[in-house]
Amino acid sequence: MPYQNILLIDDDEDDQEIFLSALENVSNSVNCVTISNAVTALEKLSRRELETDLIFLDLNMPLMNGQEFLIELKNRQELRDIPVIILSTSSNVSTIQHSKQLGAADFIKKPDSFDELVHILKSVLI
Repeated sequence: MPYQNILLIDDDEDDQEIFLSALENVSNSVNCVTISNAVTALEKLSRRELETDLIFLDLNMPLMNGQEFLIELKNRQELRDIPVIILSTSSNVSTIQHSKQLGAADFIKKPDSFDELVHILKSVLI
């Protein structure tokens, strides 16, 4: 598996729990850290308190939204190569295009079902 350490940045605790449960169904060997605040995530990544191979990022968050986080991440030499997958309720075409222009590796609409999330995680992680 190419990704051993992933980071989920999402301010919704229910979404975090569902993501972690789905991830358990996909792999027991992937470590996942969840952070509910993009500012905190950026600080921890910058201070090397957190090592990650892949970031799943929500867009709609207080303090710093997902696109602002993506801009900051990609502007930092030591962090810009970390792939970021947007995981959002948005399916707006211009939002998707803009996110990819900012450096997102992919944009995935948050699925409506748990099984669909498991399938998505399998396609990304395996």
